[in-house]
Amino acid sequence: MACLAVQRLFYFYPTMKKLRWPLLIALLSLVVIAFLLWSQKPAILQPIGGEPQVQPAQGGIYTEGLVGSLVRLNPLLDYYNQADRDVDRLLFSGLLRFDGSGQPQAGLADSWGISRDGTVYNFSLRTNAKWHDGQPVTSSDVLFTFDLMRDDAAPIPADLREFWKQVEIKGLDDKTVQFRLPEAFSPFMDYLTVGLLPEHLLGGMSIDEIIAADFNMQPVGNGPYKFERLIVQSGQIKGVLLAANPDYYSPPFIEQIAFRYYPDSASALAAYQGGEISGIGTVSNDILPQVLKEANLKVYTSRLPEWTLVFLNLDNPNAVFFQDANVRKALLMGLNRQRIINDLLGGQAFLSDGPIMPGSWAYYSGVERVNFDANTALDLLIEAGYTIPAEGGTVRTSSDGVKLSFELVYPEEAHYQAIAEAMQRDWAQIGVEVVLAPLPYDQLVSERLDGRNYQAALVDISLARTPDPDPYPFWHQSQVTGGQNYSQWDDRQASEYLEQARLSTDLAERTRLYNNFQVRWSQDLPALPLFYPVYNYAVSSDVQGVSIGPLFDPSDRYANLLEWFLVTRRGAAETATPSITNTITP
Repeated sequence: MACLAVQRLFYFYPTMKKLRWPLLIALLSLVVIAFLLWSQKPAILQPIGGEPQVQPAQGGIYTEGLVGSLVRLNPLLDYYNQADRDVDRLLFSGLLRFDGSGQPQAGLADSWGISRDGTVYNFSLRTNAKWHDGQPVTSSDVLFTFDLMRDDAAPIPADLREFWKQVEIKGLDDKTVQFRLPEAFSPFMDYLTVGLLPEHLLGGMSIDEIIAADFNMQPVGNGPYKFERLIVQSGQIKGVLLAANPDYYSPPFIEQIAFRYYPDSASALAAYQGGEISGIGTVSNDILPQVLKEANLKVYTSRLPEWTLVFLNLDNPNAVFFQDANVRKALLMGLNRQRIINDLLGGQAFLSDGPIMPGSWAYYSGVERVNFDANTALDLLIEAGYTIPAEGGTVRTSSDGVKLSFELVYPEEAHYQAIAEAMQRDWAQIGVEVVLAPLPYDQLVSERLDGRNYQAALVDISLARTPDPDPYPFWHQSQVTGGQNYSQWDDRQASEYLEQARLSTDLAERTRLYNNFQVRWSQDLPALPLFYPVYNYAVSSDVQGVSIGPLFDPSDRYANLLEWFLVTRRGAAETATPSITNTITP
């Protein structure tokens, strides 16, 4: 399947009140979930018969295969290259990081405070935070990094540049930095995970000069690993070798990490089978059956930050029946979503119930799932006044002659066509006629979604790199015109919940508001939720301590990398774990 998942319709907010989530017209490769392990715990043996406990020790080399190629190792320049972001995740740290539920955790900043009105954020940097060349990380580095992100030449989404132009930043001292927002905006901390850049090395350079700088091939970061050298073969860059940073505030166990680049997952699997690597960064569907047969290769699976759904245009005069909540519920109930997942996706997706993803701190598990039930769907349509005409036919019609017939637009790709055709067949069984309309990506967006010139649309939404669950952009009333509320859902109560949740810095209060919003959304169903894709990652079972939680970016698979280990200690003795790639070819 074409790699359309990184293509975005929109980015973050063009202003504080506008867009935050990008919409994708793509469905990432989905991965098996039914029988894969959600997480693995460190294999630390408990004492038996008085023997010393086995503990992780420092040492060893872990080699992982990445799909893609190196462009530049610089967090300002890696926005559109996942392979670069994977490496940068270990080389550079941001002020904050997020746990699997989307709650902020200390990064280079070990403490912070927020004003009562939610407009001022103060962050204190770790006193021992250092760059890999030994220089201290200071507030000047913070100001320098975010000033670069305001630059019109910065290769990041335009909306993100505009966002930072509205934020006032100043250093209160060498280790304290302050952010002032024009108004309260509780998802703000999402934007503070970007890796910082060293002002003492890049200061005074223009964006163009930074893009061309040697720094990008010999980076100096501040993360748990530091750049050691490129792995070059026959004049081509084949990988990157990193070494543990002993000055990091929590030094890792694994002494060296090597990344090797491959054109696809199949090539990475062949490299694993040839003993070149110990992990596969992306396990695609085509190699999954083979990977599962590898006795010494563990597969970890997690939810990706993406959501497949059908937008319904509630204000389209040619599909007035969408305004009836019973019709919308019948359409969802008439879809055998699990069969679509099983037959077309190989069982490789999670069913979705609403706009906030499971695993998030804001997810409400009490929302009732709408299960497949064609008979009840028929009852709902009859209750709404749609029956098969007395003169015969297959399409249900109201007493005033309105037929349950609509057009479904979707990306012009075989994968989406298969899903759309399955939905068409399911809906035909309950007397609903669907006309399929495949469209090129750009046309679907510009001519149909942006102009609200559609009836129903099969799409994906990307929630990547936005741990805060804020659903405002797609469902608030203010986004009906000119925003991303493509369904044109005009619900005042739901909008109030979203407004209040954006202003509050109290997590309990935000949770309550989002729970109320999810109940309201699920009762009204302004769109039809389908499923969430998942991500597969494979690591040799010799690497211990690996676990994986919900992802906000594929590089989040390294969230607990500081706990991974290859060498164990029992008492005073150290033992290297066998079968790990221990040599790096220059």
